[in-house]
Amino acid sequence: MIELQNKSPKLLVIGDLMIDHYLWGSCELISPEAPVQVINVETESTMLGGAGNVINNLKALGAQVDVISVVGNCKTSDELKKLLSDIEVDTQYLITQKNRITSKKSRIIAAQQQVVRYDRESTDEINIESQSIIINTFKKIIENYEVILLSDYGKGVLTKKLTQSLINFANKSGKKMLIDPKGLDYSKYKGAYLLTPNKKEASEATQIDIKDDSSLTQAIVQLKLECELEVSLITLSEQGIAIYDNELRIHPTVTREVFDVTGAGDTILASLGFVLACNLDIDEAIKFSNLAAGVVVGKIGSATVTLDEIIEYESSLNQSTSDRHIKTLDEINTISKKLRAKGKKVVFTNGCFDLLHEGHVRYLEAAKSFGDVLILGLNSDRSVHSLKGDGRPINMQVDRAYILAALEVVDYVVIFDEDSPYDLIKSIKPHTLVKGGDYQGKEVVGQDIADELKLVQFVDGKSTTKTIEKIKQAN
Repeated sequence: MIELQNKSPKLLVIGDLMIDHYLWGSCELISPEAPVQVINVETESTMLGGAGNVINNLKALGAQVDVISVVGNCKTSDELKKLLSDIEVDTQYLITQKNRITSKKSRIIAAQQQVVRYDRESTDEINIESQSIIINTFKKIIENYEVILLSDYGKGVLTKKLTQSLINFANKSGKKMLIDPKGLDYSKYKGAYLLTPNKKEASEATQIDIKDDSSLTQAIVQLKLECELEVSLITLSEQGIAIYDNELRIHPTVTREVFDVTGAGDTILASLGFVLACNLDIDEAIKFSNLAAGVVVGKIGSATVTLDEIIEYESSLNQSTSDRHIKTLDEINTISKKLRAKGKKVVFTNGCFDLLHEGHVRYLEAAKSFGDVLILGLNSDRSVHSLKGDGRPINMQVDRAYILAALEVVDYVVIFDEDSPYDLIKSIKPHTLVKGGDYQGKEVVGQDIADELKLVQFVDGKSTTKTIEKIKQAN
């Protein structure tokens, strides 16, 4: 990965540009006019979509990017150009075509659920004049770029005639062209360096039901031969990426946590193009793309990934299982937000957990049963000493955290230094707060933040204090 740092290759993106528009709100009423929800819109956001998301991903990796596309003579077009300018992408190669509507997809979201989507767009093929301008522009500027990416969303920019002209000229110029395909007719992509269909798309395009290694091999070879590709590739979701040039190879996925697969295909196309533009080989590019996808699916919505995030992610994969479950305060704050957004029920408990014993384990098993994810706040050494006095803790915080993180029922461990976990609970905002049965009838720190409080009875005769006393008596 080090060889990619400080690299800034120049790539050209051609395809369907659009805006992803989000209206976020809440729903508490049903309309008296019709049996539909009434959404109270609270916030609104816009971002680049379609080929624009490929551009966003390339910029996040540090690439220089230009774009060729066709837009309408409309307010959405002005909005689109502003979004591109905000990330320092030149709009000089955008062609305005009269009577065309720039794509804008609006989604209304309430309680983290999409209620409805409505689109304003033109999906008919761009006219001959626009196609001619694109071809002429492409011929003039192609030598400025290491790699060309075509992002086809089926909105009419990449016609069959135009796509074939672009591929043919790219091949004559010795430039690799990578394409994210759309539809069933892949003959329009004949001669490209590679395509990036997922398993479903490849199955539909080849009419082969990809269900095992044999059918996968048949489909990926057929794509290579029929489309005259230099490299044939099929993304396999959680199974990784399959590649065929002279032999079939499957690069396994490196995803740990999947929150949202939105835009993962754009990330793969962008990351493949980025690495190939840095003159690395296809296998290295696929390994990098797997890492990039592993990061981006851990985010909510159409997201991007930076090179630093990928490097950090790759490093974390080499950590032990326990190490991966120990998080900093900032990390656990981010994770808890993602979990809530995905609708996961978050459970929180805290304690010193010095000299782990059966009672601790049974308590944590009970805590985990109240939800989907258990976050454990662990008192630091300073905090334990303040609460328990001289001689405590017996085990240092690093040791206690590692042992707790190794338990199957504990999803995350976060160390806090305060005597009270209130600030930590406030940051995490758990659905369920769990404490020991000895808190019956008492005020529990953080119960005003959590949705509910659960008390768990301890195992009789099991405590760290009694264990320490027994050891002292034995000596």
